[in-house]
Amino acid sequence: MRETRTSPLRTLLAGLAALIGLLVPGALCPGTAQAAVEPGAQATGLHISNGRLVEGNGNDFVMRGVNHAHTWYPDKLGSLADIKAQGANTVRVVLADGHRWTANSAADVADVIAQCKANRLICVLEVHDTTGYGEESAAGTLDQAADYWIGLKGVLAGQENYIVINIGNEPWGNTGPEGWTAPTIAAIQKLRNAGLQHTIMVDAPNWGQDWQQVMRTNARSVYAADTTGNLIFSIHMYSVYDTAAEVTDYLNAFGDAKLPILIGEFGGPADQWGDPDEDTMMATAQQLKLGYLAWSWSGNTDPSLDLVLNFDPAQMTSWGQRVFHGPNGIAQTAKEATVFGGGSTDTQAPTAPGTPTASAVTASSAHLAWTASSDNVGIAGYDVVRVGGGTETTVASATGTSVTVTGLTANTAYSFAVYARDAAGNRSARSATVSVTTAATPAGSCSVGYRVVGEWTGGFQGEIAVRNTGTAAVTGWKLGFSFADGQTVSSMWGGTAAQSGGSVTVTPAAYTSTIPAGGSVTVGFIGSKGAKNTAPGAFTLNGASCANG
Repeated sequence: MRETRTSPLRTLLAGLAALIGLLVPGALCPGTAQAAVEPGAQATGLHISNGRLVEGNGNDFVMRGVNHAHTWYPDKLGSLADIKAQGANTVRVVLADGHRWTANSAADVADVIAQCKANRLICVLEVHDTTGYGEESAAGTLDQAADYWIGLKGVLAGQENYIVINIGNEPWGNTGPEGWTAPTIAAIQKLRNAGLQHTIMVDAPNWGQDWQQVMRTNARSVYAADTTGNLIFSIHMYSVYDTAAEVTDYLNAFGDAKLPILIGEFGGPADQWGDPDEDTMMATAQQLKLGYLAWSWSGNTDPSLDLVLNFDPAQMTSWGQRVFHGPNGIAQTAKEATVFGGGSTDTQAPTAPGTPTASAVTASSAHLAWTASSDNVGIAGYDVVRVGGGTETTVASATGTSVTVTGLTANTAYSFAVYARDAAGNRSARSATVSVTTAATPAGSCSVGYRVVGEWTGGFQGEIAVRNTGTAAVTGWKLGFSFADGQTVSSMWGGTAAQSGGSVTVTPAAYTSTIPAGGSVTVGFIGSKGAKNTAPGAFTLNGASCANG
């Protein structure tokens, strides 16, 4: 879970930690790391072999999935079917041990596991109460989390092929993160001494982001403390990882040392601390064959991190489109665990789908339908691609023969085609294409609210709420307004400002790029001012005038 708790000193401290790593025996430094020695690994279901997560039959298993906030939304367990329908092979399920939130009972956890299995998803179970220990006063300890898992032994035993135990979420904040190592080792050994043989996952300190390199420096000793060798490290990547170099350096260090790691949480939307480089995260994970689990399906306080709104897959956000259908996304790269039959010897591809037809075309979406393919075993799903300039981009996936493609730009021509795929991963030839031109954005279907949040000598903080009062979503918008008193925008979140004299043009961030019909997005900024600070009197959206208020 993303926490807005990064330090302005993190770049300096991370550099110092990396320097210390050069002096600490066993620290993970690219180019100097040695392969980890597995301490008597036992192949019980999902396990670690040669630094990689594998199934009981020895096949590699690369997690591709999302996080689901079950403990706060216990009535939304049906979302697992929706997550599977988007192509995921894994779900990380939020649980509570009772220290901070109401404990999930043994019966409830058994139901979660059963639903994961019914939906052919590997299930990572995590205790969230530990989040930010040492800095968050309400957080529980890893020792308490270990006791919770031991109390569930009757439910967990025999499920080693299907579940991974993530001892505690982000189990240390930014205060004294060096204290993470000993409790982590103790919790691992406590679970092993209790007879739990499952693969164990451990999260990093610094709210999961390890920007002070504590997990990286101590990973070898922590791994060696697990007598089974079935341990995988989890790094959470948010705004600390806002450059490609930071992402690749961290992941390659573990890969070079043959120490197992995955991206247990990550986000793409920018915040005031930075803009996570999710493209490099996903590309590097695919290159190194590492797992990733995006945060999160739905229900966030900040909906910019929701993959779908209101737990409704029909309301997929731009973040959801990126994770599921973008380059190196889940639909493109996930492979089902062979324990569910994903290792079939079927090599026959389905027939090509029929040419898609378009209907209900709006300024930002189009409904596509096509004739079903046939297959010797059965069709698992369809992938819709946008075709242009000799390239293809997956924009949607479906289990049936129709889908609504969203996130389109108004008054723009597109070509779409469809592929079919079966459960063995065989892909059909591409269908013929259909051409679609989206409608123009209706003029004047907007209103803008502007307010000054706070002022000080020479400066102020402003907020702009852009509302779509029309009946179609607006994508890729441009907001225009002018300052009358010489004000200037110095920084902005939720968008990017370009200013010439008093005229300001705002373009959206990735997570504010679509304004749903009847919805709104908000951008904030810091500005400079003189003696007067008159609010702009008029706004335009994509060139059309907007109402004030």
